[in-house]
Amino acid sequence: MDDDQNTAVVAAHVIGQDVASMSVEELEATIVRLRDEIARIEIEIDARKATRNAADAIFQK
Repeated sequence: MDDDQNTAVVAAHVIGQDVASMSVEELEATIVRLRDEIARIEIEIDARKATRNAADAIFQK
């Protein structure tokens, strides 16, 4: 897949930003986007660990 197609065109949440002026709907949408991003990053971490484990298995023989 093309990375450009996977990039959301929404305002990014900045960790620690003031959320007092956000509506409930905006807050809920932000939570959904952040959870999706966490899941995407966890998948990448798992892929990197798998690659590392495969390399370790080859070089430990």
